[in-house]
Order: sequence, then structure tokens, then C-alpha cells
Amino acid sequence: MCLRMKRVSGLVVSGLVVLLFAACGHQAPQRPSQRMGEGPKPDSALMARMNFNRELASAADEQLIRYVQEQDETYALYDAGTWMLVTDPGDPTTPTPQPNDEWTVHMRTMDLNGRLLLDSEGTYRIGKSELPMAVDENIRELHHGAKARLVAPWYAAYGLKGTDHVPPYENVIIEIELK
Repeated sequence: MCLRMKRVSGLVVSGLVVLLFAACGHQAPQRPSQRMGEGPKPDSALMARMNFNRELASAADEQLIRYVQEQDETYALYDAGTWMLVTDPGDPTTPTPQPNDEWTVHMRTMDLNGRLLLDSEGTYRIGKSELPMAVDENIRELHHGAKARLVAPWYAAYGLKGTDHVPPYENVIIEIELK
């Protein structure tokens, strides 16, 4: 009799669980698939955009290499895919900008043909995305009073959106001075 009672109570509990899931509108949990090598299906539109931007970035890098090779000065490749030429080292006894420091920076942004797009000066916090990434990363190599010319790809400068003055996907020359 005790064995029969256990079976009946087990059936009742199982039935209640099924009813509970059915009443809540939930599907009973299922075991995950054991198929190997299959992950979530990629979003084809997202993948197409990523490939497009990757191709544009590669083309930008090639354009900057050609541009730098045509110049009389010797540029060095720095962080963020940016080429830099220090035109005035400034005062080497002063510290270099560090994250969270505030520095006054004068920037002149031009297209690769030398057409002025933007001329600005302001006080910026280093490492807080207040400056274009190319400037923010490479300014840390300079001292007070230094001047440099950066040749930056669009993805490290003003990006795929650009600004009111700089078009989207624009490779640029940014002349900077630390004050």
C-alpha cells in the first residue's frame, strides 16, 4: 500500500507541474541541443556592414601609407593607426599628458589635400574621449609646447559620422600644439 501511495503522489506532483507550466503559458524547459559547431545564426546585414567598414578601414590605411611615403618628412607609425611627425618637441623637462589630466590643445584639421576643415582650441581631459582618438592616444608622447602633425585614418579621427565640419569617413591631417 505504501508503494502504491508513492506512485500516486508522484503522478499527482508530475501532473501539477505540467498544469502549472500550461497555466502560466510557459513551455516546459527543454534540454539544449548537443549539436557541435553550431552557434547562433549571424545577422547577415550586421556582418555585411562590418565587412564594409573593415574594407574601408583597410583602404584608408593604404591611402595613408601612400600619402606618408610621398612626403619629404619622415613620419612614424603610432597608436590608433596614426602616423605622426613631431615638428617641435616642446619642453622635454615637462611631463607628458596622462589620463584625466587637463591640457589646452590647439588643433587644425585638414583633408589630405591640405584644405582646412576645422580650427579649434580648448581644454580637454586626456583619455575621456573629448578628443579624436588619434589625438587622445598620441598626445601622450608630447610635452608642453610641443607641435606635431598627425595623419589619421577616419576610424581614429572623426569616424563614420564625421562632424559639422569634417565629412564622414574622412582621412585627415591634424596639426596639434600643446599649450
